[in-house]
Amino acid sequence: MRTAARETLFKYVFSSRFNGWDDALKRRLYKGDALTEDDVEYCDRALGHIAEHEADMDAVLDRMSPTFPGANIFPADKSLLYIAMAEILYMDDIPPEVSISEAANLANKYSSAKSADFVSGVLSGVLKEKDSFT
Repeated sequence: MRTAARETLFKYVFSSRFNGWDDALKRRLYKGDALTEDDVEYCDRALGHIAEHEADMDAVLDRMSPTFPGANIFPADKSLLYIAMAEILYMDDIPPEVSISEAANLANKYSSAKSADFVSGVLSGVLKEKDSFT
């Protein structure tokens, strides 16, 4: 189960919304959260997809949430959406239902129940239309 790794990844992606991509912070988070080698590999792979496809993901968010476009999404929610979209769109070894559930759970923890519903709804739409995005 990657719950702890996703939470660490969330902390890093969320921080990057304000401070940019800081490798020293990433290493401190990985060490402080005692990630395993497999967890680190997962996080680095997801981060690679987020960095490579961030503009594409923003376009997907705009399309999936036209009344609340990506630029207006709360940074915590947007960070969770990026992680789950990286998994759904580019990491076929992760079941998309797991990605959606984990993102909603983290939204509930770090944002709100309303955000959890929003994140889940957007990601369900992404999954439904996955083939049109990749």
